[in-house]
Amino acid sequence: MSSPGRMMRSPSCSSGARSFLIVGCNSFVWPRPLWRGILQSVTTTPDTAVERIRTIVVNEHDEIATLVASRIAAIIREHVAAKRRTVLGLATGSTPIGVYRELIRLHRDEGLSLNSVVTFNLDEYWPMGAKSVHSYHRFMRENFFDHVDIDAKNIHIPDGTVGRDAVETSCADYEIAIAAAGGIDFQILGIGKTGHIGFNEPGSGASSRTRLVHLDNVTRRDAAADFFGEDHVPKEALTMGVATILAAKEIVILATGEHKSAIVHRAVEGDVNVEVAATFLQQHPNTTFIVDAAAGAELTRIATPWLLDEVRWTPALTLRAVVWLSQRTGKAVLKLTQADYAEHRLSSLVARYGSPGAVNGEVFNLLGGRIRGRSKLPSGKRCLVFSPHPDDDVISMGGILHKLALNANDITVAYMTSGNIAVFDHDVRRHVDLLERLARDRGVGPSQVAELAKTVRAFLASKKPGDIDIPEIQDLKRIIRESEAVSGLETVGLSSANARFLNLPFYQTGKVKKDPIGLADVAIVKELLKSKNPELIFVAGDLSDPHGTHRMCKEAIDAALIDLWPDRRQTHAPEVWLYRGAWQEWPVTEATWLVPMSQEELRLKIQAIFKHQSQKDSAPFPGTDDREFWQRVESRNKETAAVLDRLGLAEYFAMEAYVVE
Repeated sequence: MSSPGRMMRSPSCSSGARSFLIVGCNSFVWPRPLWRGILQSVTTTPDTAVERIRTIVVNEHDEIATLVASRIAAIIREHVAAKRRTVLGLATGSTPIGVYRELIRLHRDEGLSLNSVVTFNLDEYWPMGAKSVHSYHRFMRENFFDHVDIDAKNIHIPDGTVGRDAVETSCADYEIAIAAAGGIDFQILGIGKTGHIGFNEPGSGASSRTRLVHLDNVTRRDAAADFFGEDHVPKEALTMGVATILAAKEIVILATGEHKSAIVHRAVEGDVNVEVAATFLQQHPNTTFIVDAAAGAELTRIATPWLLDEVRWTPALTLRAVVWLSQRTGKAVLKLTQADYAEHRLSSLVARYGSPGAVNGEVFNLLGGRIRGRSKLPSGKRCLVFSPHPDDDVISMGGILHKLALNANDITVAYMTSGNIAVFDHDVRRHVDLLERLARDRGVGPSQVAELAKTVRAFLASKKPGDIDIPEIQDLKRIIRESEAVSGLETVGLSSANARFLNLPFYQTGKVKKDPIGLADVAIVKELLKSKNPELIFVAGDLSDPHGTHRMCKEAIDAALIDLWPDRRQTHAPEVWLYRGAWQEWPVTEATWLVPMSQEELRLKIQAIFKHQSQKDSAPFPGTDDREFWQRVESRNKETAAVLDRLGLAEYFAMEAYVVE
């Protein structure tokens, strides 16, 4: 067993698989077949390793499901051969769903039986009925248990229905049941933004066991999307304790998305601290952190690998290092000196270029070459903009949309989902009132309007948080979002003729939880691509939206593009630009193009965002950022320009950033 913070280097992979690096304080090595697709890590030495939990970074978040499900299947089969059962500790949330879907596939297509499996779930809200749309009992049934051959008597989930006077006994019984099953063989964990595992919030001790806890405000805010508002999120929950989790024989902790990068870095490289429960995993002898590239972005070996060991200086890494040095020293790029490079472990970079001036000049010119004003943007091109929700287009790329319209491009904006779940009920009441007034004062279909209004008001009067809207209300909310989208387009110089509303099937559940992307979704996107034959495509690349719609929409687009253009390098394949804006912005070191905006252009963009009145003042799913979308946009676009200014480049009022895929 290696000591904490020291590294174990894996042997090279065969069959074209890339090598990867595992770090931590244990000796388990993931089976060779699971190495495929692992992101190659920067080589470091045992003397410079800073990671205290073995960590695997994969290229795509989907690869996490394959890795973990394959490991679970291997354990189950090994135990079946030894005539013993397997005890799994399970988690809920968007990341483990992929694992459960892959296990379902293995059961259905490859004969994996879970008949000998016993499960214990990490947690449950309290109080919470087992049939509630918000309960983890229902989540596990719908996403896993109902699709495999697991015996119902072997399923254990904390009971959210027990009274307060019975909670302590119920929690003690849960611990007894785990012990009676022989302990947990394999525990799946997610990680919250506070570093919580299960619902072990800041302040949870290493000796804690299954118990009732008060939920942190950050945790409740993160859950607000699922409950249609933070006010409806329970304030307490039942959870396995830290000690219960650490008693598992093997633990895997999963994280995806840019919004998890800071806490992944803290959990993996920071000191053990009672305020960050995930750091206790550093003390476990067999824990593996598996993250996608976005969640692992702040790990030292990825963010600043030159601080660990010798690196190969590619242009991209050179750019990152010099910008980092400029920001660290507070100096413009062209003012960095030999002493600055030496003091921050970048002497090898200067040696490669011969002088600080040579390095500085190359990075300065590279950044300057990324700036694209209107005259350098496409003109006369067929452009297709994919907007996951009916406001992502103007929120994220309102500035470039206006410029592309001025440049006489043929633009189609395809709104992929209706966005209807993000409309408040009071907006529906307001629009129904408008219809009634039209019927009364203008004679517009009075009988139909009266019947619709009666149906809508009757449902809303008895609606509970989380209830699925009736079709009439879903349709009204869709129409509200569509009319706002057209108004936004008109603000940036386009019209309703430029809009296409795809209303993809995966979104039409009426719930926050959506169906997986299916063939029907891909077919709709593919047909649009064939009919428009675009030369340039814009796709949402901000994958941290709270309900995952952006990620799922990109999945449908990617599948359609691969089907139509298997080799994206072929002559007629469209160029794909990824935008961000609603949840985060591309760093200047990652951006392919930086599009400046004047004060007037930023104001026009904000006016287009204002047209989405149902999302104004208080959006139903704001994430953890309390600001309105227009305020986030204004801040991010100005900050992108300010970063270039601080680096010593030309000063602009605001900027949008794009990555060419």
